[in-house]
Amino acid sequence: MLSQEDLIQLFKKTRADTEKICSFLETEDYVVQPIEDVSPPKWHLGHTTWFFEEFVLKQYSPSHKLFDENTAYVFNSYYESVGDKVIRTNRGNLSRPTVAWIYEFRKYITQAMLELLNNRKLDEEALGVIEIGCHHEKQHQELLYTDIKYILGNNPLFPVYNKQFNENLIQKYHREWIEIEEGVYKIGHDSSSFCYDNELAAHKTYLHKYKISNKLVTNAEFLEFMKDGGYQDVLLWHAEAWEWIQEHDINSPFYWHKIDGEWHQYTLQGLGKLNPEAPVTHISYFEAFAYAQWKGMRLPTEEEWEVAQDNFEWGSRWEWTESAYSPYPGYEKPEGALGEYNGKFMVNQKVLRGGSVATSSDHTRHTYRNFFHPHQRWQFTGFRLVNT
Repeated sequence: MLSQEDLIQLFKKTRADTEKICSFLETEDYVVQPIEDVSPPKWHLGHTTWFFEEFVLKQYSPSHKLFDENTAYVFNSYYESVGDKVIRTNRGNLSRPTVAWIYEFRKYITQAMLELLNNRKLDEEALGVIEIGCHHEKQHQELLYTDIKYILGNNPLFPVYNKQFNENLIQKYHREWIEIEEGVYKIGHDSSSFCYDNELAAHKTYLHKYKISNKLVTNAEFLEFMKDGGYQDVLLWHAEAWEWIQEHDINSPFYWHKIDGEWHQYTLQGLGKLNPEAPVTHISYFEAFAYAQWKGMRLPTEEEWEVAQDNFEWGSRWEWTESAYSPYPGYEKPEGALGEYNGKFMVNQKVLRGGSVATSSDHTRHTYRNFFHPHQRWQFTGFRLVNT
């Protein structure tokens, strides 16, 4: 666990980083919610602020006065034990509170938090909740990037968010197949540094011999799948996936646009020609699985990924695995509202490993277990293959 002095610096940097992400927005961009999965940027700003008021200041600062009695109702997300809330699909219908009001709310809570951290010696329980709050906000920083991209990328004008934000980090090396021997390996978080409860407990797992690619699948490689009729071959797809691509007319990765016979891709730098060397991104587990079937290979399990990760570069794409999101042996859900953070989602989702170009600094690690439903693809998702 971080010392109180180090936690002060983490808190200050985290709050500043969130506001830097939003500094490239126009006021109108803060309010839009095109789909249920995407929250308005102003909601993210309010929610990450409410977290500190609800779980820290109300618990550990007896003199704290609420900024407004409605903040919990407006900015609670999925914490059922905390109280009523605006339903997720209605977040974009709230023209009030205004963006300016939310920034005043953030300023008020940030100052209150710094007064608490600077003027009172806090116990390990309080420090632990604050550290979770900082990493919770880092998660929302990534969601800000991906939600902003969805908002702007579905605007017919394809506006630029930030010309300096490079999504497509090229893997400038040849593909190799890393061979991992059969055996018993230890996985899971096993140090005193921060982790989420779903990374515990560290435990042993048995793996058969396998070979895993040192490179992510690229746009050029995925184009070969498309040209070979991959999206039209029912034999490559799960039954649920086939229904999904038919219902939603899916025939390419998200944010791809064919213009005058040539593929283009929307990124946070705007609309431009597709870079064939870049790792493919914004694809679902369904598409990753179908591609692996087409290649006569498969996706790695999360255990295989973790055991092999020292042998390849990772961090530009969240990588789909073949593993269902479920508790590790020895998993214990924390008591209280914070116990709703991970455990209640351990059903009908797939694990992703690594991190992405949108993941905040000092937030990812090789034991990190991200998770999404198989059809979701608004995150920076990609994959690598296993050849056995």
